[in-house]
Amino acid sequence: MKDENNYGDSAIQVLEGLEAVRKRPGMYIGNTHIAGLHHLVWEIVDNAVDEALAGYCDDIEVTVEPGNIVTVKDDGRGMPTGINKKTGLSTIETIFTVLHAGGKFGGGGYKVSGGLHGVGASVVNALSDFLEVYVYRDGEVHYQRFENGGKPVEPMKVIDKCDKERTGTTVKFHPDETVFETTEFDFNILSKRLQEMAFLNKGIRIILTDLREEPKKEIEYIYNGGIIEYVQMLNKNNTVLHDDVIYVEGKVDDISIEIACQYNTSYQSQLYSFANNIHTPEGGTHEDGVKQALTRVLNSYGKNAKILKDSDESLTGEDVREGLTMIISCKHPDPQFEGQTKTKLGNSEVRKIGSDIFGNGLERFLMENPDQAKNIIEKAILASNARIAAKKARELTRRKSDLDVTNFYGKLSDCKSKDPKECEIFLVEGDSAGGSAKKG
Repeated sequence: MKDENNYGDSAIQVLEGLEAVRKRPGMYIGNTHIAGLHHLVWEIVDNAVDEALAGYCDDIEVTVEPGNIVTVKDDGRGMPTGINKKTGLSTIETIFTVLHAGGKFGGGGYKVSGGLHGVGASVVNALSDFLEVYVYRDGEVHYQRFENGGKPVEPMKVIDKCDKERTGTTVKFHPDETVFETTEFDFNILSKRLQEMAFLNKGIRIILTDLREEPKKEIEYIYNGGIIEYVQMLNKNNTVLHDDVIYVEGKVDDISIEIACQYNTSYQSQLYSFANNIHTPEGGTHEDGVKQALTRVLNSYGKNAKILKDSDESLTGEDVREGLTMIISCKHPDPQFEGQTKTKLGNSEVRKIGSDIFGNGLERFLMENPDQAKNIIEKAILASNARIAAKKARELTRRKSDLDVTNFYGKLSDCKSKDPKECEIFLVEGDSAGGSAKKG
């Protein structure tokens, strides 16, 4: 018989270099479906946006070529091209082949960034069948190509001269078809995310071009109004309660919070939060703080302005968010995300900072705009009344259902007095369950 007890020293494997990424890609990009495929693009674009956040990049171009080859080009400083002392390799090769190698660990390269683990570029390389890097720096074009899951074809080399004023990085790659279920990039997914990035970073121009079909598709995003324009876009098909978008921003200890919101007449809320340009669909402390401030301030203002009566229940978070469109953007020098895919922000200090900044700004807006404030509070009161009525209806339905199950519905009724003589039913001969006695 085969010996199944073969768990020994030789069973322990050590994955070196980029092997771990290819073995468990989902750990780094979420999955190998359509979302994971597009995550490759986000990793490279995030690096370009980090250059923009540092103040060195104005234009980012994303191009999808025939065969689903993606090129991301920026006009930032360009990656360093010297030899890395720790690895003995060029810095470009280090960035693209060594996990946890990058300029985002507090070494002075970036004050704020979305890439925190130093694995983004190397993961994209590991999951591509080829990747090429062009760096424009110091009047030279530096180039290196990688193939077969991140292996360098040859060392970095200078392939051309360029204007000394020209700087930037261009990354071209094709996802590995043996890793992903599909390598077909979706133009709509790309355009939606890139537009989002342009909203979150006012003044940055992002151009998306699709060359896979004729005529080519090209779209340019640039928003000088930032997230104010984002809220206006989300509300364009809704009837708004107030014309002015509420906009609040502030900074404490290098942590900046930016919030834009506007109410509409619908019953749904649209709330999107971001940390260092990374969408946090599961929220986090930045979102918690802003939500707490929203509920606190509207309750306080409503009572002080006598819009909320003393006998009224306090408004809940659900009430004050009905019909609300809100964007929350936090920029943190050392954010703590949950996992590499960064779905939730965990920095505890951000909760109070967000609550204080938004609370003060919202209170000021309400005081300066009493008519708009009244519309907002009254909408929240209507939502509260609807919630309370729905709760009572559910309780009544459940109570009737419970009586139905016991088969005593119609024979039992609520007590209307504390006196047992008035409430108790005495069975008489011939009564099986007190039905006729109760009716009598």
